[in-house]
Amino acid sequence: MMELSPLALAYLGDAVFELLVREKLVSGGQLPIKDLNDAAKLYVTAAAQKRFYFRIYDQLTEKERLTLKSGRNSKPHSKSKNASVTDYRHANGMETLFGYLYLLKEYERIKEIFAMCTPEGNSDESESSRNSERSE
Repeated sequence: MMELSPLALAYLGDAVFELLVREKLVSGGQLPIKDLNDAAKLYVTAAAQKRFYFRIYDQLTEKERLTLKSGRNSKPHSKSKNASVTDYRHANGMETLFGYLYLLKEYERIKEIFAMCTPEGNSDESESSRNSERSE
């Protein structure tokens, strides 16, 4: 795999994550587009992705954690209009991880991690996850 910046990986990962969300939503049955868009916001906003960041962290390999952190620590060239800097940076980390795994063709791992971000995949947020979120 060629060396790509965390921002380039996040650019790709944003599309990967969005596609997973859309696939999940449309597989749930026929809904009006407005309802699909509203449901997607539960996943694709920076605040939601920040929650997922902490939810999945302990389940990642060391390399995946490093990738997540490199995305979080990268300096974006733009500001989010609807998110805090902290939320935006954590979301960037999530997207970097998904882009990285996609380029490695780790499709099953992508699905495993995405499942952790869904209510079905992680119905019980642990106390340590909530504590981590507060401390970072």
